[in-house]
Amino acid sequence: MLQTRELFDSLASRADHLDNQTLATTADALSSCELAVTACAVGMLAEKEADELRTAINRDLNCADVASATRRVLTRGTDADPALLTAQLEACAIACEQSHELCVRHAPQHEHCRICSEATNRAASACREVMRSLRAQLAGPGAPVTRAVRSVARDPANCPDGL
Repeated sequence: MLQTRELFDSLASRADHLDNQTLATTADALSSCELAVTACAVGMLAEKEADELRTAINRDLNCADVASATRRVLTRGTDADPALLTAQLEACAIACEQSHELCVRHAPQHEHCRICSEATNRAASACREVMRSLRAQLAGPGAPVTRAVRSVARDPANCPDGL
């Protein structure tokens, strides 16, 4: 974590003004999540009942891909689009929650599911924390965003169909 924080501290200031500690914590949580869900999916494939675990495997693999993409978007920083970042964080939180939902059920039988459920829970929480920070900035006076973007950033359910 210290190395991630130092990396953020060494970069130019971010357009979204997110603090480096929050960014480092989130980036590390997403990286750990990606590793845990990938390992969990591989672990489930090795189980005798792998066919019964198919939905959980797919959710883990989806979560790994979304967490990786979210980490990359989050760490770019310069000229960050708050609406895009908020949408990506929301997608990641959902993917993490869906993976967590099934892995927590399998945790008593499979250690890799226990580790996965903890990592997905941490990552979802970290994503939600960054979204709260972004929404507070977007809702603030003088924020250079449109009313439509503020509406989606406050509540993704306001996003028009098809987007």
